[in-house]
Amino acid sequence: MSNSKNIFNKTVMPVGEMASGAKLTVPVYSYKTDGFVGPSVYIQANMHGAEVQGNAVIFQLLELLKDCNIKGNITLVPYANPVACNHKNGEYTLGRFDPITGVNWNRMYHFDESVIAPFADKFIDATDGDIQQQFKQLMLNEIEQKLEHNIFGLTTGQRIAYQLQRLAHQADLVLDLHTGPISSKHLYCPEYAQASASYFDIPHTILIPNDFDGAMDEATFCPWWYLQQAYEAKGRTFEMGQGIFNKESFTVELGSQEQIDLDVAHQDAMGILSYLQYKGVIDAPNYQPQEMTRYACYLKDYKALYSPMGGMVDYLANFGEPLAAGEPLARILRMDNYGDGDPLHYVALDHPVLPILHFASASVNQGTELYKVFSKFFELNAE
Repeated sequence: MSNSKNIFNKTVMPVGEMASGAKLTVPVYSYKTDGFVGPSVYIQANMHGAEVQGNAVIFQLLELLKDCNIKGNITLVPYANPVACNHKNGEYTLGRFDPITGVNWNRMYHFDESVIAPFADKFIDATDGDIQQQFKQLMLNEIEQKLEHNIFGLTTGQRIAYQLQRLAHQADLVLDLHTGPISSKHLYCPEYAQASASYFDIPHTILIPNDFDGAMDEATFCPWWYLQQAYEAKGRTFEMGQGIFNKESFTVELGSQEQIDLDVAHQDAMGILSYLQYKGVIDAPNYQPQEMTRYACYLKDYKALYSPMGGMVDYLANFGEPLAAGEPLARILRMDNYGDGDPLHYVALDHPVLPILHFASASVNQGTELYKVFSKFFELNAE
């Protein structure tokens, strides 16, 4: 499927069982490179059921990788959550939350900060290579303990998440492909990895703190960040992004849910390959980031706007275009007020914002999340 150095493989990974005994499985595609010298990569899609565009992007990546000189191992997992993929209600896919526990499927990954300090104490004088090898094994052992030695068992969501995380912990670079409801493309990027954001063909970047809140990206970069902090507290310093800490993880938001577009997916895949070229995973200089204006904001300034009333919403603001203070994002139709009141209500903010996504339905209750916006934004300059 590629040059003689690259070995392509497909396996099927069981991740659970249904009440009937039928097994839940996900496909796992990989390129293994003999004597690889580049970073290893893990890419997954469709952890949330309605967020399907990532599967099309993985298809296009597999097609494009056939013709690439691959320098590092690459693992790709579409349909990562078979329960969510199949959680339908009429024509809609509801798979954002575990229907049994109510927990967001993307908030079930594991990281125990308490293992960091003892590890740093034990390996304070170890070589960079030994630290990387031993710490990766510790992360894998933590997941193995959760999967195989938990006497009280696991929820369906935890079992799926931990098996995906076991694959992700074996990689240096992790991409978790998602979408919004009705959304522009945007990227969740660790603050320390800001330089990498300009190598994706994505116009909007949310810079997230180096803290763990249960998501896949955090579960795979936070342990290494916390490890660096522990070593620095003991007087041993490393530069993030080099040496043993060449670890980056991103949540890549590919647009809107409940639809795929294979042509757009081809462009998305080329953008991902631009990042992989930059990181030395592939040797394909033709993959370069597009020239575009890229905007960013910090997570604390990524704000949700909630509807001040119930009604039918006409979403007015265009994604990715700065909206001046006082300009309306939406207007709400209240036919019950027609003839004896004001049937139209405009929703605006008192400062400039950059709209990123909005609710999927025109029918909203008071308190429904209408938009998410960059409240304080700035241009993201290339490295």
